[in-house]
Amino acid sequence: MRNQGPLIGTSYHPEVDPDLNGSGGTWSSGQLARLPRRRRPGMIALAVALVGLGILASAAIYSATNSRVPVLVATANVPAGAVITANAVGTASVSVGPGVRLIPASQLSQVVGQVAGTSLHPGMLLAASELTTLRPPGPGEELVPLPFKPSVLPASGIESGDHVQIEATPGDQGQSGSSTSTPALSSPVAGVVEAVNLVPDADGYDVVDVLVARASADSLAAQASTGQIALIVTKRAP
Repeated sequence: MRNQGPLIGTSYHPEVDPDLNGSGGTWSSGQLARLPRRRRPGMIALAVALVGLGILASAAIYSATNSRVPVLVATANVPAGAVITANAVGTASVSVGPGVRLIPASQLSQVVGQVAGTSLHPGMLLAASELTTLRPPGPGEELVPLPFKPSVLPASGIESGDHVQIEATPGDQGQSGSSTSTPALSSPVAGVVEAVNLVPDADGYDVVDVLVARASADSLAAQASTGQIALIVTKRAP
């Protein structure tokens, strides 16, 4: 007869295979023997080295991004061409990236008394390129003071560094009409505002100092003396 599997309702106990690793006649529990671990000292040393390098790199990045140095910073508005006073500059500690050239706080006494090459504003970090030892006018320039009625100046204001264009007008400031005299200023003159005095003088005029090319200075001053002059802002100071 053919052998059949266990009948339904009967228990089946499989036999345990002999222990292949033991001697004959000995029976095992049916589990394979554990293989011994193979340790690799080279791999362990490499892992330790990589961990150490990661720690050093993280420390270097943290130190670079969190290093702060004391530098000079403007604490007041200083028009371009004005002398920097002691109360217009202070110090602050900031994080400085590579390639940034700021003036260190240790040079504070050297900066006071120099001239602002550009308009300075509170909170601006100072760099050597923003300073100069010469007050305007520079070579080939002349500074011409121009009187204006407050009503003909821009309502939004005017300040140092603004680029302007000065033109002759047919009538006096604030008046319509024509003039039969030949204007001293034959064509518009471009200039840069150096300083502004918005306190009217005895005649009710504000004064705007404008830097212009030397070749245009005389005719501009002659035209300003007639009162037939207008100022147009072409570009605001940065």
